[in-house]
Amino acid sequence: MGATLRALRALVLLAGFYLLGVILLAALAGADYLLHLHAPTSLAAKLYVVSVLLAIPLVRGLFMLRTPKGEELPGLPVTEADEPELWRTVRELADEVGTRAPSRIVLTADVNAAVSEDARLLGLLAGPRRLYLGVPLLQGLTEAQLRAVLAHELGHYSNADTRLAAITVRGRAQVLRTIRHFEERADRTAGRERARQEKKNAKAAAKGKETKEIDTGHAGITYRVMAKIYIGYAKLYIRATLSGSRRQEYAADAAAARIAGREATSSALREIPALDAAFGFYMNSYATLGAEARLLPPRGEFFGGYGRMLSARQLELIGLRTELPTVPSSPYDSHPPIADRVRRIEELPADGRADEAKGAAIGLLADPDRTLEALEDAVLNEDVLRFRRTGDWQELLDGAMAANFAGLDTALHRALAMYTKDHPSLPALLKVIDDGQLWQLARRLPLSDRAAEAQGRAFREFVRPALADALQGMVLAELSARSRLRWEFSWSEPASVRLPPAPDGSETDLGAAIDAAVADHPDTGPLRALLPAPQGPAARETDAPR
Repeated sequence: MGATLRALRALVLLAGFYLLGVILLAALAGADYLLHLHAPTSLAAKLYVVSVLLAIPLVRGLFMLRTPKGEELPGLPVTEADEPELWRTVRELADEVGTRAPSRIVLTADVNAAVSEDARLLGLLAGPRRLYLGVPLLQGLTEAQLRAVLAHELGHYSNADTRLAAITVRGRAQVLRTIRHFEERADRTAGRERARQEKKNAKAAAKGKETKEIDTGHAGITYRVMAKIYIGYAKLYIRATLSGSRRQEYAADAAAARIAGREATSSALREIPALDAAFGFYMNSYATLGAEARLLPPRGEFFGGYGRMLSARQLELIGLRTELPTVPSSPYDSHPPIADRVRRIEELPADGRADEAKGAAIGLLADPDRTLEALEDAVLNEDVLRFRRTGDWQELLDGAMAANFAGLDTALHRALAMYTKDHPSLPALLKVIDDGQLWQLARRLPLSDRAAEAQGRAFREFVRPALADALQGMVLAELSARSRLRWEFSWSEPASVRLPPAPDGSETDLGAAIDAAVADHPDTGPLRALLPAPQGPAARETDAPR
């Protein structure tokens, strides 16, 4: 479908939104007229009020003609003076695509690249263009793969996708906003009805009368019906524009393959889902490791560490590259499945460009370390930037784990505190076990109905696994507080913990020590061996429950 037909379709769909509102207003007016003729005056007056309340959000939706301009994505704007090689590459690719280069490049902190255009007159006139480029892509792609990604995005410009998207986005925003108005009205009505029924129940309870179950199913039903009408139109709208959006992606892929090469384009498409999954893992397991302790990695390492992790986990990425998504992320995803896009590219004739630009894309930046530092300032909020910077990743791991264990509060801690009427600690728990009271203590843990009804050996088998898990956390917390744990940081595998050696100098088997403590005939000796030996009254005081 050509640009003119796509523009016409988008305009028709946008007009359909307003037409739907006019039809619904006309239906309300017709219903009011019939009520005036046939309904009793008291009933008609009540229904007039309902009609007015329904008409308000309809009218508001109809006259919300201006869609607020979207805010620029958080990121680091870079000028040609900042990043001359990156700008040269983008301009060169724009010339090859046959389109005008963006006027602004913004480096972002996600695994994505995107383009936008501040078009005028609903997209009929071109406007300033922006290119958003995720630094994690630069860290994970080769230069050839990045050229393919950039050529794909610039291909959207050449096909007028970014200009005509303004019309489609306008209609989608208007429909969703009107739906939101109706749902908000329905929720407020249901809230008032709930409050009324709760007040009525409270009065009944005060008088010793039976209370009724709260039921707000009928409250706000008219608003929800109106919302459903617009939800139906929204689905029609999105589905009607979906095929066009997916065709745009195929066309942009073809432009990328033509300019950057078949191999670079297909490998980039395979790489991006793997990089995205790896980035999510990195943010959870590394970058934000010290969040609870208000700790940050060294300056520039919040995003810089991602490249280090990628280098260390190349074998894990291989599987992610081959397991491509075969369905869209949702029925309304504007992008076709990655597997289908890769298949189409790899079916193209070989072009002999497999060995081009194998260097890392991050090399296009003038000073990667400086950029990674500046990106932190651009995208992290002020509160996070005030966190204390650690000297290295090992210090971050040590501080994070110490803080996590210091605040450890498990069901076993709470049960022990209730049982001993004192501060829960490992020495206190070991004393309870030595006194033969472990299973009485276990009765104070949260239990399933089946476990609570069990007796004897059956009860012990029900609670033993949970008890062992909680005991392990308590042991690690106690050893951490006594500085008897050593954590080992690694980019290639999860952090590991080193315990104090056993009395004979061998490596401590924590699992075996815990199993011994929760056995039917418990032995706390292996766990006690992990604690410092008391050396007099002062030391014994330290071991006492606090």
